[in-house]
Amino acid sequence: MKRFSLATTYALAGACIVPVFGFLALSGTGHRADLYRYIAPLFVGTVCGFLLGRMRQRWLDKISELSSAHDQLHEQEEKYRQVYNAPGEPIIIFSPRDGSFIEANRALREVYGYAPEEISGLSIDMISEGSPPWNRVGAMPLINKALEKGSHSFEWLSRKKNGELFWAEISLKRTRFKNQNFLTATIRDIEARKQAEEELRNEKERLSVTLRSIGDGVITTDINGRIVFLNKKAEELTGWTNDEAVGADSNNVFNIINKKTGQQCMSPIHRVLEFGEVMSLDNHTALIAKDGTVRPIADSSAPIKNRKDKTVGTVLVFRDTTNEKLLEEELFKIKKLESIGVLAGGIAHDFNNILSSILGNIELAGHRTEKDPKTAYLLQSAQQATLRAAKLTDQLLTFAKGGDPVKEVLELPELIKSSADFILYDTSITCRHSFSEPLWHVNADSGQLSQVIQNILLNARHALPGDGEIVITCRNIDDASSEPFLNADTGEFVRITIQDNGIGIPKEHMDKIFDPYFTTKQEGSGLGLAICHSIINKHDGYLAVDSSPGQGTAFSIYLPAVHPPEQKKPCPDPGPLCRSARIMVMDDEEMLRSVLKSQLKALGHEAILVENGDQAIATYQEQQEKCQPIDAVIMDLTIPGGMGGQEAARKLLQIDPKAKLIVASGYSNDPVMANFRNYGFQAAVTKPFDLKELDCAIATLLQ
Repeated sequence: MKRFSLATTYALAGACIVPVFGFLALSGTGHRADLYRYIAPLFVGTVCGFLLGRMRQRWLDKISELSSAHDQLHEQEEKYRQVYNAPGEPIIIFSPRDGSFIEANRALREVYGYAPEEISGLSIDMISEGSPPWNRVGAMPLINKALEKGSHSFEWLSRKKNGELFWAEISLKRTRFKNQNFLTATIRDIEARKQAEEELRNEKERLSVTLRSIGDGVITTDINGRIVFLNKKAEELTGWTNDEAVGADSNNVFNIINKKTGQQCMSPIHRVLEFGEVMSLDNHTALIAKDGTVRPIADSSAPIKNRKDKTVGTVLVFRDTTNEKLLEEELFKIKKLESIGVLAGGIAHDFNNILSSILGNIELAGHRTEKDPKTAYLLQSAQQATLRAAKLTDQLLTFAKGGDPVKEVLELPELIKSSADFILYDTSITCRHSFSEPLWHVNADSGQLSQVIQNILLNARHALPGDGEIVITCRNIDDASSEPFLNADTGEFVRITIQDNGIGIPKEHMDKIFDPYFTTKQEGSGLGLAICHSIINKHDGYLAVDSSPGQGTAFSIYLPAVHPPEQKKPCPDPGPLCRSARIMVMDDEEMLRSVLKSQLKALGHEAILVENGDQAIATYQEQQEKCQPIDAVIMDLTIPGGMGGQEAARKLLQIDPKAKLIVASGYSNDPVMANFRNYGFQAAVTKPFDLKELDCAIATLLQ
């Protein structure tokens, strides 16, 4: 049933009652009719007044209700605007059709620098960089994607009112109103993040460049031991490129074995992943490259951990130790040579004294038996045997610390030719020489250098089957860095190359040829090339060898060049220049003093014998006081348990600055024999010495 309001009910009742009163008034008579005519308008007025009052109240209530709704709407709008303007990030509502702004929050005005009244005239173009792809044309595919999917986010190069550019992250959200599509864009400034990303990229690039440029191989892996990165050196050593290796099992790329046993080694990468600690390889680890090349290596591997100290991968750093191994072998070789030197030094002093005594007595006996040819022949043979023994001692002395070369400025061509003629005499081997013109001089010990050349030629002679050819060339080297066999970077050198076309040296023997006592010949001592190596080292030079089986061998000797050459003073003819002299002999060996006395007597001199430096000083002063001065002193450099020649010479020169001193030694820990003039001596003789050498030294002082 339809319900009516109170006002409607009153209106309907009035509409029914008024006609009734009207009918009664018209049909009635007398007072009743008047009464009805009077009551009807009054009733109608009352009803109408009541109805109008009720209608007014309803209108007032409606107006109040509308005012309250308007206030609530305004309050909601204010809340919306406060919420809309509260974020610190710009928010805009714009038309996807032309990019024009419909609404923008306060943050957009603050970030982009626009006044409130300017917002209505803005569009997407005005807050974009402007040039492709950062303009509206470039933005349209992104806008369409947001319209299609409902939302989309991307990075955008944005522009402020003052022209300043910055990177922003744009989040688009589709909005529909009155059957039209709009887009709400939230803009987040990511310039700081972009700079951090750029710095991170730069740092990553610097790290990558650094890792690729360092001399050690670097491999990084993930938590499963799979390759993440190989630097350039690691690519070179493993034979894998970075692109090939990424994602591969580290065991396949970093394939290592024990070089001694040939057994596979456990990867240090997996050991690090298992134990979480830094690991190093054993000393005998070798890396097998992709092409099968085997190299000795040393390495260390460590875990890569995140901020929570959790292992997320490993880093492996390794290097090729081939050169280190070669250096160790070379040092070991030098140690062996030094051991031989210690042995030689231990016996040289006594042995040379014995040889000196033997040689001196043989020479004296030879002077007395000149008329007996048979005895003279036997003594001459004994003398030659003694000289051979002395030469062997000289070879051993080369290893001793005191066996420093007695250097002088030399012209090489004559020394090389004479050495070659001596070794190749009575053979069918052809020897050709080639010398630079002019060839620089060298500062060397002629005897030791001749010994080097003879030993190398002797090896070449044994390597040549029957007849053959040896080529000796000498060249000036003004650029040391251009020589592959020369370890020096600067300086001038003379290179002596001795090349033969013999059988060559097997590869397995190449690293042993300079070892003491190593020989492939039944009659060889194994000292020849070891001596050569030691001699050249003591001359501040280098000795290198290049050989191929069946193609011959080439030895290259590098000696420092000297400019200009000094003129060697020849030994004077002792006959007319030498006079009878009083000569003091200082030596700790009685046997040698006795022989020297006899030798000096044979040369026409008077000998005064002393045992050590103290006696030499006292005797020298005593003879001066007697007005019987000593003309020359022959001093042994080494006196066990007493004052040696070096100290005695210094004190004698304090007493008599004009004292004429000759140093004599077969072995010394000091380089006095090589630089005797620096220590006050005027001449030097090497034990064992013969009459001719002794006579020459004395004549040099007394001329």
